[in-house]
Amino acid sequence: MRKIFIILTVLFIATAVHAQKKWTMQECIEYALQNNISLQKTRLARRTATEELKQSEAALLPSLSASTNQSVGYRPWTNSGVATVTNGTVSTSVNKTYYNGSYGLNASWTVWNGNRNRNQVKLNRLSEQQAELDSATTANSIQEQIAQLYVQILYLNEAIGVNEQSLEASKMNEQRGQTMVEVGKMSKADLAQLTAQRATDEYNLVNAHSNLADYKLQLKQLLEITDAEFDIVIPEATNEQALAEIPSLPAVYEAALAHRPEIENSRLNIQSSDVQLSIAKAQGLPTVSMTGGFGTSTNSLSNNGWGNQMKTNLDASVGASVSIPILDNRSARTAVNKAKLQQEQALLDLQEQQKKLYSTVEGYWLDANTNQQKFRAALLNVESEQLSYDLLSEQFSLGLKNIVELMNGKTNLLNAQQNMLQSKYMTILDLQLLKFYKGEI
Repeated sequence: MRKIFIILTVLFIATAVHAQKKWTMQECIEYALQNNISLQKTRLARRTATEELKQSEAALLPSLSASTNQSVGYRPWTNSGVATVTNGTVSTSVNKTYYNGSYGLNASWTVWNGNRNRNQVKLNRLSEQQAELDSATTANSIQEQIAQLYVQILYLNEAIGVNEQSLEASKMNEQRGQTMVEVGKMSKADLAQLTAQRATDEYNLVNAHSNLADYKLQLKQLLEITDAEFDIVIPEATNEQALAEIPSLPAVYEAALAHRPEIENSRLNIQSSDVQLSIAKAQGLPTVSMTGGFGTSTNSLSNNGWGNQMKTNLDASVGASVSIPILDNRSARTAVNKAKLQQEQALLDLQEQQKKLYSTVEGYWLDANTNQQKFRAALLNVESEQLSYDLLSEQFSLGLKNIVELMNGKTNLLNAQQNMLQSKYMTILDLQLLKFYKGEI
């Protein structure tokens, strides 16, 4: 009984520790890079490309194969056989069933085929590099999604605090309203508006918690976590982080061009199209091959023993062949023309990727500047609205302001606080993404 108690205690402690774990952004990224299913699929594709490269490299070497054939034959109408003399007596045996055996060893080697085999090795090596870059592109995309979800969670977490403060203020206003109704300084209709405001703030708080849970669920799913409670570490986000210097657009774009895997993949695609053109042109060139082999056979009807038959029936050969395409139903020309079109397509793909990258970087850069300006303005607006609301609250307590003015002041303050938080965290996110594209993180 004591052992069971100890085991249950250990399990409870282990479960509690696991449930209490909070994830930092770096831990989220590292875990996702190891466990995300989409990323694992790209790694499998890379391993497949590696196997294809090894196979194309092996195609440069000669091939060797061994063969043997064993068969039993039957000749029912055979009348002659083998005669033997033993002690003056002649014996004749007729073998209607016989046994054949053949053995061979053959080799072949493509000496030259317009360098198609060597170019295929180059092509598969480029494909392996592209598969690795595809994996890196997927990894970057996952990191970008994690950063966006993580910062959104940070924003919603702080927004919940603002909603809680707003709810507390509404409760205090409602209590003051009840007191004023009791002393005859406020009507029940005005108190009902305060009660409605408090209920609205409760709804907004519940909705904020729901949004926060939804974003945590999205992050949890991205990490492929299914069987544990999930929460993140809430680091301090300062105003100085949002007011940091924004890097120049050309600097970020030039750095991104130099290291982003999708751009390098497009460049490799151009090289791949060049190799494919060389392979296509080789279809119109001769192919030189060499073959060689030796074989032997045995037959049970022979008077020679098995060893002698293997020796006397041994046959060896070596040869060379040349194949020259003359008419191929336009196959070679079509392959060349399609390869040239693929070259043009690869160039256009690179231009498209460069424009897409510039558009993405420019979008983050513009958002960073816009949100930072909004944040500066929002800081002043929150300070002004807070002062205004404090004065309205005091004047309301003295009966100098009505319920409508108080509620409008509170709504303006809440909106200003929410706008400030949103612009703050969006600026921090945009700055982090610009650093990410610049290769600094």
